[in-house]
Amino acid sequence: MDPRPRPRSTPVTPARNPDTRTLATVAHTAFFLLLGASLARFLLRHPGDPRTPWIIALSVTLALLYVLGPALGIRDAAPTPRRLVWLGLVVATWVVLVVLAPSFAWCAVPLFFTALRTLPPRAAIILVALLTTFVVIAQLQLAKAFDPNLLLAPPAVAALATAVFVHMERQTQAQRALIDDLIRTRRELAATERREGTLAERQRLSMEIHDTLAQNLSSQQMLLQAADRTWETDPATARAHVRTATGIAAHGLAEARRLVHDLAPSELADGAGLADALRALDAGPDIEVRFHLEGTPTTLPDRVQSALLRIAQGALANIREHSGARTAALTLSFLGDQVVLDIADDGHGFAEPQPSAATPGRGHGLPAMRARVRQLGGTLTIESTPGEGTVLSASVPLEPTG
Repeated sequence: MDPRPRPRSTPVTPARNPDTRTLATVAHTAFFLLLGASLARFLLRHPGDPRTPWIIALSVTLALLYVLGPALGIRDAAPTPRRLVWLGLVVATWVVLVVLAPSFAWCAVPLFFTALRTLPPRAAIILVALLTTFVVIAQLQLAKAFDPNLLLAPPAVAALATAVFVHMERQTQAQRALIDDLIRTRRELAATERREGTLAERQRLSMEIHDTLAQNLSSQQMLLQAADRTWETDPATARAHVRTATGIAAHGLAEARRLVHDLAPSELADGAGLADALRALDAGPDIEVRFHLEGTPTTLPDRVQSALLRIAQGALANIREHSGARTAALTLSFLGDQVVLDIADDGHGFAEPQPSAATPGRGHGLPAMRARVRQLGGTLTIESTPGEGTVLSASVPLEPTG
């Protein structure tokens, strides 16, 4: 549950794209297969060659460098200096290998993919062109006679691979933009519907209050004023006015209770307890919600049940939208003189909670939770550590019974 403002939508990065991960796996596998095949070819074609120790050492170095990138967390991301240094070392080692043994030239094909997903498009194309040039030179050195295919095939393969990759990246970016627009539109529509529902409910309540409570109070005022005027001259009539006003007040009290009952959460209707309502809460298909009950349950005031239920609903909404959690746990504890509701998640957490900052676009975030608990004389605490989840605890004191 992160109280800090977050973007409306989270684009899917290449590292999270299953298709990109599959392509990366194929490219890595192809690189090691080509590297192993090139080393085997050199050892078979040049037994006892004085370059052999250098070739083996450079091959092992190139393999280690290639593995070192993912091992150090150098994955698909912006071209950071560390990643650029790593790519430069890989390319430089490969170039030395190709100079000593031209048969290692075809290891450049997987390096095309590495360059394209590491560098900006223009820089990546320049690097691919340089790698292709080395491949052409190496193949011409291996050929016994001039072969036009060796001059034209590598550039054609490189151009085709680059064009396909760039096209796929553009399609992926367009798809991400479309998904972001759809998510933003859906949230704006939901916000509009909430506002319209709020306005409609306010109008309904204003009409209910005007037609019931306000009319009853007006009638009571008129009857009591009439009783006051006739109290000395006609006591019987004055008492009749008072009795009528009392009946109207009783009717108004019943109407007020009906309005309060209608405003209570539907989950607590028909006598349902807070524990049952919390047990039925859901945070979406991707989050498992668990409920625990501790202590001996007691009858809670309606306003306490309503406030704790609303806090749980708001906390689960924050977990679903901001935390990235997979599980959430609700614990309702009856401790005699107080009731405590704990909501814990295994999300990414946050470092510095800002209890006074509301989440943009929402009116029922942490400030609303604090206000609900404060109205009941309780406290709301939040404990969170980056990478270790968040625990929200609402404690409400209970009046002694008997």
